[in-house]
Amino acid sequence: MSESAAKGRPVIRGIDASGACPVEYRFAHARGGNRHLTVVFANIHAPDDYGWATGVLDNLRSNILWIRDRFDGGNTYYLCRNGDFGVEQSVIGLIQKVVKALGLTPADVTLWGSSKGGSAALYFGLKYGFRNIVASVPQLRIGTFVRDVYPRTGRHMLGETMPEDTVRLLDSVLTDLLVSEANPGAHLYLVSSPQDEQYATQIEPYLGLLQQYPNFNFLFNESPHITGHGKVTQRNTPPLLGIACLLVEGISPRLGVTRHGYEEPDADRSGITEFLTSTSVVQDRLAPPVVTMPLPQEPLPVTGVVLTGRAPGAVRVSIWKNGEYLGSAPVGAEGDWTWRSERSWSTGEHTVRLFAVDRSGIQSPRTDVTFTTSDRTTVPDAPDITSPERYFDAEGARVVLLPPLLHTPEPGQQLLATSIRFTGASNAATHVGFRENGVLLGSCPVAHDGRWLWNADHDWLPGTHTVEVIAANEAGEASPPATLTFAVIPVPGQ
Repeated sequence: MSESAAKGRPVIRGIDASGACPVEYRFAHARGGNRHLTVVFANIHAPDDYGWATGVLDNLRSNILWIRDRFDGGNTYYLCRNGDFGVEQSVIGLIQKVVKALGLTPADVTLWGSSKGGSAALYFGLKYGFRNIVASVPQLRIGTFVRDVYPRTGRHMLGETMPEDTVRLLDSVLTDLLVSEANPGAHLYLVSSPQDEQYATQIEPYLGLLQQYPNFNFLFNESPHITGHGKVTQRNTPPLLGIACLLVEGISPRLGVTRHGYEEPDADRSGITEFLTSTSVVQDRLAPPVVTMPLPQEPLPVTGVVLTGRAPGAVRVSIWKNGEYLGSAPVGAEGDWTWRSERSWSTGEHTVRLFAVDRSGIQSPRTDVTFTTSDRTTVPDAPDITSPERYFDAEGARVVLLPPLLHTPEPGQQLLATSIRFTGASNAATHVGFRENGVLLGSCPVAHDGRWLWNADHDWLPGTHTVEVIAANEAGEASPPATLTFAVIPVPGQ
């Protein structure tokens, strides 16, 4: 799904679910055919767990891949969850797929991040051989830091008890790479400050190891305006962006100009297009939600609009109107959902757009539903089909299927014997049966969207009739009956 960054640069969202942990990402194509990739990691306070994603990088000419640090609901430094480094393998898998799809090599890549994002940039850059690494105020002893400073993140990464051996392991992942001088040809750009309260424990002890790298560049800012960790990156954003722009153009500031005009306007984009399409956040494998109520042309009140439907495989249905988010509806265990609007609608026709979302964040194609509101219309409340009580009757017995919703005839309506038609909706059912005084009158199938229709070709006697309507599924399980009473009047001339 495409969206726009703060300055209007088109951004594509996706999820790479090929690894052990689904990895959410945002991607922006290069400008002017630039042949470079900037990979951006998030700091601890990044909005929505995407770093530098508010438009600040919009002037970079490179391709940009933002990776979200949200795995099982928490931050992981892009490394581990409960001590399992499956997160790392999934993240590097995504990066390598994008590099390959763009027809690039690790020499054409810059890894970028601040704070925990800087730690990730250093780790992945050194371990996996990427050419350029820009890291502002990273933590190099990650285990001790998350245990002592961000224990919630520490428990998420290391396990509830944060065992000491796992803390030590996480402390060593970066320092071991530096000791072994992994990726010695990397161009390292590290930003820090003595005003950073983390400098003495997280940076200074390891400067000797970093200085072994021939292409190590240290931006040390002693400005009195820096008042703490977060201010270091903020104060150094202009030079950081300057470095990034030079790296994108193939220029390494320490070594001078190594390559100019790193552009290929006519480059084949088929590889990255295929990858973005296959990992798009919108996937056909999740069916779009269906709406079972209201029926077409059925008027709704201006207050208390209720939509119901089915979205099997989803955890929620998201509802929008003209690009405005209206709300979402949780999806029950059987795939049913109900949404009640709290807003007041103007009278007339309205179209809302819905999509389903599954547990991994995949979105379905869109469904548009149009309805008309009237200030002269009232409708009964829809049942709360997501409530646990829906599975039990008043005596505590389990109810597999809800009674079907009845749309026509209306209660008490007078009908000609030749024009009786039953319509309604039934979630999780395959067919609906009709009986009167214990006698089966007929049945009809339930469509895939939950709606059903039965033309009642039956010898109806004039007078009042009470019909029970029962939903059933393929297993033979039946719902409690829904009861409808209406009157049949003689056909004129007969």
